[in-house]
Amino acid sequence: MNQCKLCSTVSGFISKELGVCLKCIRESPDGALPIAMQAHAKSRAAFGLPERPPKDPDGLPCNICVNECRIPEGGMGYCGLRKNESGRLIGVTSEEGKLSWYHDPLPTNCVGDWVCPGGTGAGYPKYAYTKGPEYGYKNLAVFFHACSFNCLYCQNWHFRKETLKPYAIPVHELVSDVDEKTACICYFGGDPTPQLPFAIKASKLVIEENKDRILRICWETNGSMHKGLLDEMIKLSLDSGGCIKFDLKAWDENLHKALTGITNKRTIENFSRTGEKINLRTAPPFLIASTLLVPGYIDENEIRNIARFVASINPDIPYSLLAFYPHFYMSDMPLTQKVLAENCLRVAHEEGLKNVRIGNVHLLR
Repeated sequence: MNQCKLCSTVSGFISKELGVCLKCIRESPDGALPIAMQAHAKSRAAFGLPERPPKDPDGLPCNICVNECRIPEGGMGYCGLRKNESGRLIGVTSEEGKLSWYHDPLPTNCVGDWVCPGGTGAGYPKYAYTKGPEYGYKNLAVFFHACSFNCLYCQNWHFRKETLKPYAIPVHELVSDVDEKTACICYFGGDPTPQLPFAIKASKLVIEENKDRILRICWETNGSMHKGLLDEMIKLSLDSGGCIKFDLKAWDENLHKALTGITNKRTIENFSRTGEKINLRTAPPFLIASTLLVPGYIDENEIRNIARFVASINPDIPYSLLAFYPHFYMSDMPLTQKVLAENCLRVAHEEGLKNVRIGNVHLLR
């Protein structure tokens, strides 16, 4: 049981580190957000990362993501990948990045596994040659060691241990690991956003080298990238038969800021922009959405608003409601309750979505 620092409510659904309840975040953001931002500052200082996106008017601009950092002399951007050194922006480029990867036998487990032809779902007959481990086909899972958000419940928070380490991997090293049995590449992390120039170049290289076979380019992202980079991602996925999986973390902007440290405005804009391309193909699904059901914070109201938004773009967009596991600075929170997941499933259907599922069902309590 923890107490909200603003209204003094005591509940098992209040994060001690976050320090404020959902009601205060929604109804009293002027008081709640400064408290929540203290948790973000603490969590980032532990890894040597900037507490907030730098906005030095005389700093060097980086426009890769929504944070649009202006990096001061001697400082670094919010993601930790780029620095202003003597008036020059140095760090990762399209030629080298901070990442790791592994081959995952197909069918693989991912956010869109129940609709992706390379996943564990039904798939589509024309892509069936990638189905089943007996064929030996693989997914190349590419994990980026940085992020444009700072989710206090991050399920892969360990990447922060790698962000500031002095190494960089050449793009050709990743490309050389794509063999004849690699049927798809999925970029995730962290998030691909801060290193999209690298991911886009790698994708173009592997497609050029594998013109005569299926090699899908897929993304799992928070959707915070510059729209020009998003357009390149969209083209790569459409041309290759891949998909883009957006993590829609919250609808209420103040709640999104409290949980991730950053606004969701760019994510919402980019999801809509991506949705405009849906009619260019029908199957397998090109655009997929997901939301982590964080107890005490992501409730039926959040899911209803997200589902209504997604359905307004296209009611056939697959939407995955993911059960939560306590992690990082919200490790004191409970697992997602089954009743919450079922209620969220119901309201998503009520808002018109046709393809909704509950993921990580083994975590429900």
